[in-house]
Amino acid sequence: MMAMRPELIAFDLDGTLVDSAPDIAYAIDTMLGHLDRTPVGEERVKSWIGNGVTMMVKRALTGELWPTGTPLLYEKAFAVFMEIYGANSCERSHLFPGVMEGLRQLKSEGYIVTCITNKHSNFTRPLLEHLAVAEYMDFIGCGDQFERLKPDPFPLLKTAERFNVQPSRAIMIGDSANDVEAARAAGFGIYCVPYGYHNLACVEDLHADRVIDSIAELPALLSGLLDR
Repeated sequence: MMAMRPELIAFDLDGTLVDSAPDIAYAIDTMLGHLDRTPVGEERVKSWIGNGVTMMVKRALTGELWPTGTPLLYEKAFAVFMEIYGANSCERSHLFPGVMEGLRQLKSEGYIVTCITNKHSNFTRPLLEHLAVAEYMDFIGCGDQFERLKPDPFPLLKTAERFNVQPSRAIMIGDSANDVEAARAAGFGIYCVPYGYHNLACVEDLHADRVIDSIAELPALLSGLLDR
């Protein structure tokens, strides 16, 4: 558990800041339709979110959570998905309640605010700009910008290095085992929200330092660390 006020906050994107599943599911199901495959629906797609676009397309083609190798029609499917999602990444997605208020307050209090996601940069910045929160980000790090993706700690460590912040003075806010594993390995603190795409019966099973109901409560919570 973090015992002092952090300097840097790294937010996950999908399932933490933004409910992006409706747009992702639309693109996946439309892609499958182009390939004469049966659509899978939003709930199934939610369970596939979090490991980048390459894995998402492979999961859609195989129905497996951890497919091996390259599925048949992968190259075509990937190109179709990129085109469809690129045109629809901001149509149905929305901020979770409390996100705008929380980000605005954190920025006003002088925290370094970042978004570290496995999502491709083609989709990430347009989505954050469309939802009017990109302006609160000091850095937006995407899956195609790093050599390795979460749950590898590399994206978090490179972000801390970018701002000359010790990992012990940084915290990850996420919704999944990917975020917890990456934060632990990087030496970051880790708080989780209960409403994301973690696919668990109980968010406490992620074993984060703390579960917060809303990003809006984060500024007051972190300020309380100053009294410890």
